[in-house]
Amino acid sequence: MPTKIYKNLKFNFILLITFLIFYFLGCQPTEKTRTLNITMSLGEEEWRVLREEIFPLFEKEHEIKINSYQIEAGQLATKLQALLEAGRSEIDLFAQDNMELSRLINQDLVLDLSVYQSRIPDEVLANLIDSCKFDGQLMFMPFRPNVQIIYYNQDAFKKYNLIPPKTWDELLNVAKTFKEKEEQGKVLLKAFGGNPTATQIYEFILQAGGDPYMFDDEGCVKAFTFLKELWPYVSEESRRAKWDTTNQILAEQQAYLAQNWPFGVIILVQEYNLPFIKTYSGWSGPRGEFHVIGGDVFGIPRNTPKKELALEFIQFMQSKEVQEILVSKLGWPSIRQDAYAKVSGWQEPYYQAVTTALKKGVFRKNVTWWPAYVKYISEAFREIVIGEAQVELTLKKYKEKLKKDKSLYK
Repeated sequence: MPTKIYKNLKFNFILLITFLIFYFLGCQPTEKTRTLNITMSLGEEEWRVLREEIFPLFEKEHEIKINSYQIEAGQLATKLQALLEAGRSEIDLFAQDNMELSRLINQDLVLDLSVYQSRIPDEVLANLIDSCKFDGQLMFMPFRPNVQIIYYNQDAFKKYNLIPPKTWDELLNVAKTFKEKEEQGKVLLKAFGGNPTATQIYEFILQAGGDPYMFDDEGCVKAFTFLKELWPYVSEESRRAKWDTTNQILAEQQAYLAQNWPFGVIILVQEYNLPFIKTYSGWSGPRGEFHVIGGDVFGIPRNTPKKELALEFIQFMQSKEVQEILVSKLGWPSIRQDAYAKVSGWQEPYYQAVTTALKKGVFRKNVTWWPAYVKYISEAFREIVIGEAQVELTLKKYKEKLKKDKSLYK
């Protein structure tokens, strides 16, 4: 009996040694080539398209596995800093909002990609490449531009013989007409607060010829004065309006006109089957029509051992094939000028609105203290536009608050 037990143990030991040799020397690829760890901040449907229709194409070609997960804006720099200090590499590539880049640069968390600029396809819009540069160095790569457009209920406008407003005066007139005819406001402002409200105000200030970060210059005062005049005629749903609720408000016809990102086209026209929802680029203020260009850019952490694979993935995502999928499936504006050929016929007028808005687009100056700006400009909106506060004095008050808080952001 002991002899039999000994033989079994010896046999099992040999099997174990054989398996380990086979595992480490033969069949198990190294971590460096086996996976690519990617983080983005996306919605559920956006993740579905990438994971089911796009990532598999790259995985098959390169015989790798993409690990993708969500990190919300504002958390990435903290995560990368912690990994760097711990000597660990868990993120090989990230997509980040273009207003959350300064901290990544200031803390030296990303690779300088200047020597790889030649890999960017010629068809990528030049202004998007420029927006990825800091002090002349290419620190990021274009991925997903975004710009807000105006959605309007064509049937409601026809009913009252109105045309979509192209100026502030026309916007005010449309808002007054809907309020008079329907006894409730039908023009939507994003008054919920946070980034949606701040971005909307930023555009109004630009249209008035102001510098949004100045807070109290002539353009800022003009913008807040106009918004205060407009407020009595807007939809009551404005108080809860932000990027994700605006589509629902339009679909339920609680508002007939609103500004939002292009992803709403797929939701409103295709999923909700509301063909009477039309779009155009927007309106002009005293100094013209301006739109904030948002969206995400790609960056590569400086401690990843998979730089080349990450660069290959970026090139893959910038390809015409992938950009066409993103346009047709998600309604994303494209970084390329040639990615709209395969869009369905019904989509063409909607993308015309997007391309027109992009041409009038402006990139916000990247500042580390953007969260503080968002906080105080939203509070100024609540006090001045929704409340009864005086415009100039209130703006000066929040300008001083912002000045004190800037030093807290590095």
